[in-house]
Amino acid sequence: MIFARDIGIDLGTATVIVAVKGKGIVTREPCVVAMDKNTGRLLKVGMAAQRMLGRTPANIVAIRPMKDGVISDYDVTERMLREFVRKVTSFSLVKPRILISVPSSITEVEERAVIMAGAQAGARKVYLMEEPVAAAIGAGIDVSKPEGHLVIDIGGGTTDIAVISMSGVVRSESIKMAGDAFDDAIVRYIRKKHNVLIGDTTAEDIKKRIGCVFPRPENNVVEVKGRCLLTGLPKLVSISTAETIEAFEEVSQKIIDSVHMVLESTPPELVADISDNGIVITGGGSQIWGIDKLVESSTNISTTIADDPELCVAYGINKSLEWLNDMEDGTLNLSRKRQIQ
Repeated sequence: MIFARDIGIDLGTATVIVAVKGKGIVTREPCVVAMDKNTGRLLKVGMAAQRMLGRTPANIVAIRPMKDGVISDYDVTERMLREFVRKVTSFSLVKPRILISVPSSITEVEERAVIMAGAQAGARKVYLMEEPVAAAIGAGIDVSKPEGHLVIDIGGGTTDIAVISMSGVVRSESIKMAGDAFDDAIVRYIRKKHNVLIGDTTAEDIKKRIGCVFPRPENNVVEVKGRCLLTGLPKLVSISTAETIEAFEEVSQKIIDSVHMVLESTPPELVADISDNGIVITGGGSQIWGIDKLVESSTNISTTIADDPELCVAYGINKSLEWLNDMEDGTLNLSRKRQIQ
C-alpha cells in the first residue's frame, strides 16, 4: 500500500508555510486567494494571487481567508488548503496525515473549522498544535523538560504569549494585536497627522524599513507617497523613526500588558525558571526593531529574538511530524486535538 507523506502546515493570517516529512519546508506563500465572483472559480493561490490585491477587475476578487489567526471564510480556506496539499503531494492510495498550527486561544468552533478544512483538503487525519508550542520547538527549546519557558509569538493576525512546560501550555494569552495591527497603526497615524491615505503594502514597507517600538540610535527618515485627503491628488510626506514609535505605542503597549498578565498568573516556580531561561520572541512581527528591548525593559527578564523567527512555527511543525505516531497512540501529548476520518 502506498502511503502519502505526512504534511505540516503553518496556517498563518499572512503566510501559509507547508512542510513535508522527510523533505522539510517545501513551500511558503502569502495567504491570499484570487477568485472569479461570477463563476466561483479559483484562479490563483499564494504569491500569484497577492499580486492581484487592489489591481483586479470587477469580476475578480482577491481574498484573505484567514483573519486574526483563524478561518474567516471556510470555503475559500478549504479550497486554498486543497491546492497547497495538491502541490506538495504525489499520487498515493492513502491520504496523508496533516498537522496544522493554531493560536492558543482558538475556540472549539474555530478548531472544528480548521479540522474540517484539513479533512476536505485531503487529509485522512488532522492534528492541531498550538503555535507557541510549535514556535518553542522551532526555536530549539526542549519543551519536554519540567521547567518554564516563556514564548512570545508575534504573527500577522495574533500575538500568542505562552508559558510552556512538559510539552504543554501552562498559561497563555492570545491577542489580536500583531503584524497587521502595526501596519494599520501606521496607516491611521499618517492619515491623522498628514491627511494622507496610504495602502497596506506601503505601511508594511515603512514598518520594515524604519519601524521601531524602542528608541533607535539613529533617526532615519523615509519619503512616502499617498493620496491627499484634502485635494485627492498624490502627495509626498516624510516619516521618521521617532514617529513610528508614536504610531506603534498603543499596539506595543497591549502586547506588553498581555506579557505582564501571563507572568502574573504563572506559578512562582515557573516564573523563577523564566527569569533564568529568559524570554524568546518568534514570528514575523518580532523583526520590528526594538521589540526585544521593549519587553526586556518592562519585565527585567533577558529577552532574545529566535534565529529565523518567521519560520520558527514552521520548523516546529516540521520537527513534530516525526512524532505523529507517538501523538496518535497517546505516548506524546503535543497535539491539541485529533480527528480521524
